[in-house]
Amino acid sequence: MAAAIILGPSPSIAQDREQVKVAFEHALPNVEGKRMVAVTVTYPPGAKSLAHHHAASAFIYAYVLSGAIRSQVGNDPAKVYHAGESFYEMPGAHHSISENASDKEPASLLAVFVVDSKDQPLTTPDRAPGSR
Repeated sequence: MAAAIILGPSPSIAQDREQVKVAFEHALPNVEGKRMVAVTVTYPPGAKSLAHHHAASAFIYAYVLSGAIRSQVGNDPAKVYHAGESFYEMPGAHHSISENASDKEPASLLAVFVVDSKDQPLTTPDRAPGSR
């Protein structure tokens, strides 16, 4: 299932990239055709995600669990969010920056997707890992 969330990094670059783990997934019983998926995203020091888009129907709420996350969504300016702070992404948004703001401490966030039940994958990188 994690592969459906984001294309996983190869082991040789794992230290440079985030680790994504599904924490919860369930159909919404009172909203036909929708599901909720929660994932934890862990960033080692200095790690980052590739620029990416989420499923077209996905509304995302992100809560920083630890450390500090630098994020830029759409045309908004990049911002650093610290543990206890949150942000959201509208359906179809482009996430150009998502990274650990520290090169010394790890960081993590909880991302909660409300998405059409059939939308897969939830995250698609702009380019394949390792390509230039």
